Order: sequence, then C-alpha cells, then structure tokens
Amino acid sequence: MGDSDLEAIRQARRQELQSQQGGGGGRAGGQQDEQKNREAEVRASILSQILEPAAADRLGRIRMVNAPRAEDVESRLIMLARSGQLRGRVSETQLKDILGALNEQQQEVEKVTVQRRKGGWDDDDLDDLLREDD
Repeated sequence: MGDSDLEAIRQARRQELQSQQGGGGGRAGGQQDEQKNREAEVRASILSQILEPAAADRLGRIRMVNAPRAEDVESRLIMLARSGQLRGRVSETQLKDILGALNEQQQEVEKVTVQRRKGGWDDDDLDDLLREDD
C-alpha cells in the first residue's frame, strides 16, 4: 500500500467517524429538542384551557420576574387539573391563593433553626483568658 492509499483510507475513516458523531448526536439532540417543544406545547395547551385570561396574564408576569416560581405554579395547576380537583377555570383570585399556599410551603422549607451548644464560651471565660496572659 502506498501513502496515497493510506491517506484515502484515513480520510474515509475520518468522514465515517464524523458522520457517526455529528449525525447521531444531532439526531439525539434534535429528538430531545422536539420532545421539550412537545411538552411545552402540551403545558401551554392545558394552561390555556384551565386559566382565565387575567390569571394567564398574571402568570406570564410572574414568569418574567421569577421563571422557576412560575413553573412551580404551572406544575401545581396541571396536577390539580389532571386529578380533577379543578371544577372550572382558574380566576386571578384563585391563582393568588395558590401563590400564597406555595409561598407558605416554601417558607416552611426554608426555615432555619439555630441551636446553640450548651457549655460554650461566655464573657467571663474571655476575661479569664486575658488575665492569664498578663
């Protein structure tokens, strides 16, 4: 085999590897993007069916300010709709109530409790240490 034959084999192998990496990765990435788009469309469709226009507008404003919070509210609304707990379309007042409930739930999760150790240092201990050094 000559150098030109080896180079042709190498070139063919490079193209094969590039097509496997680019083609396979592109398809998987494209499928994931398509699936995300479909999920977003389904969520938007469900929300348009269960929200009144004023509530949808408020949720849109919440999304601009705090996207994760809006997604939490949307997930809660979709869960309520799928479980049959929503009897009609959600008004802005009902949406405010759901936001308040989520806020209370989040505050309970974020509550910090500080526990102090007993037998720790106090001001007298510091005075004793300073006197010993003198």
